[in-house]
Formats: sequence, structure tokens, C-alpha cells
Amino acid sequence: MTSARVKDYYTGYVRKEWRRLIKDAYHRLEFDTTLHFLKKHFPKKGLLLDAGGGPGRYTVTLAQQGYELVLLDMTPANLDFARRQIKRAKLQHKVAEVVEGTIIDLSRFNDNTFDGVLCLGGPLSHVLDKRQRARALRELIRVAKPGAPIAVSVMSRLSVLVVELTMFPEEVTMPHYGKLRDTGDYLGQYGFTACHFFLPEEFRAMFDNAGVEVLAMAGLEGISSNHRAALNKIARDEQQWKVWRDTHFKTCTHPSVVGLSEHMLIVARK
Repeated sequence: MTSARVKDYYTGYVRKEWRRLIKDAYHRLEFDTTLHFLKKHFPKKGLLLDAGGGPGRYTVTLAQQGYELVLLDMTPANLDFARRQIKRAKLQHKVAEVVEGTIIDLSRFNDNTFDGVLCLGGPLSHVLDKRQRARALRELIRVAKPGAPIAVSVMSRLSVLVVELTMFPEEVTMPHYGKLRDTGDYLGQYGFTACHFFLPEEFRAMFDNAGVEVLAMAGLEGISSNHRAALNKIARDEQQWKVWRDTHFKTCTHPSVVGLSEHMLIVARK
């Protein structure tokens, strides 16, 4: 089963995933850009659901900012690690629950429970069945209070095709490449786990079809996508980095940039 494959992958990836968003300037751009849009569109306080929150990087960060959190993930190893990080940061009083579950079924939570809902880094990308993805989004919306924001980020199909060109050109003649290119589906045969990579218009259509108002759509790595070495180099110069960050935030919502970014974010309002 796809879910078992994804769970097995992230069971062996807990510490790397915890470090991923802060390991260098390039990865931090995804994290900082997400936080930028959360600050812009989320209430200043309240109870948030971090659905598919992995080892808890966003839960810990947002709890430190004063939010109350519920962290949900389907991988027990992630949850065990998250509990340790929450305790280490002395944030137990801000994290109401750390629970095992999937974004497809949030039935443990009542309708209209949360002041904001997060599904960040790509949990929705790991749901290969289109109907199940639609169900997951409906669940994320259902548990949000009326008027509450929902923030979801996924992995991009156009960006991963660039990765195939630049890093794994030998794969373009393999059977999985055509399926990935034409459908966005990757079954996890080589290196990464099972994943659906989105086109930007496909991602946007999910929210439009769900009847929520899209407030923002952004490419989280933006025009820096797939230029990790160059981005990390410019980040070492404070003046250059300031100008480049300004450039990033001025361009990351451009439709062409959203589609080519490694991760795409949508913030919507119920």
C-alpha cells in the first residue's frame, strides 16, 4: 500500500526531516516564506491543527509564537520525536495533543474546531488517489472554523522534471518518467517515496472546487528553485542576501514562478 510505503520512508527520515527546513539558506527559504504567509493571513493567536506535521518543526515554531497546537501525523517515529522536541522546548502547555492519524480521515475532530489549519511540506502530495486527495482537503476545511485560514503546500511537477534533467538524466528513458511527466504520479521506485507532484492549475482547482476563497498562492523557493549552491553562496553576503530576499518576496506569487518552485503554497479561507 502507498501509505505503508510513505510511512516506512519517513520512519527512516525523522531527524533529516526535522533538520531539513533549517539546514541551509536554500531550505530555510521554504520555511521562512511559509511563515511569512502564515503571519500575513492567520490570526495572531488561537488553536491550530498541524496536519501531517511530521517531527513537529512548524508545531514547535508556532507554539513558540504563542499559538496552541494539535499535531497529527501518521508516522509514530515522527510523533515520538516531536514529543521530545516539544518537551525540550518546554512547550507542553501550548501543544494540546500529539496524535497519530492521516489527513484523509480527521473524524476525531469535530466540525469547526480550529482557528487555522496547516498541511505543510507535502502531506497532500503523498496521497496518490485523486479522490482521496479531494477528501483530505474537504477534511482540512471541515475542521476549520468559519472564516478560518487553511494553508497547504505540495510538491511541484514542473520542478521535479527540472530535477530529472539536471540530476538524473538517465531516468528520462525509464518507464516511470513518462507517468511522472504526464500524470504527476511517482510510485516511489527510485530514491524518494510515493508522491503526486502537482501542476499549479491542478492545485488551485482543488480549492476552487472545494468552495473556499484562495487568499494567496506562492512558490516557496521561488526563482531560487533548483539553484541551491548559488542561493547559499549569495546568503553569505548580508547585503546581497537582503536584496535577494526582497526579490524573492516580490516575485514568489507570480504564476510562472509558482509552477516552477519546488514547493507551492496555497492559503485559503473557509
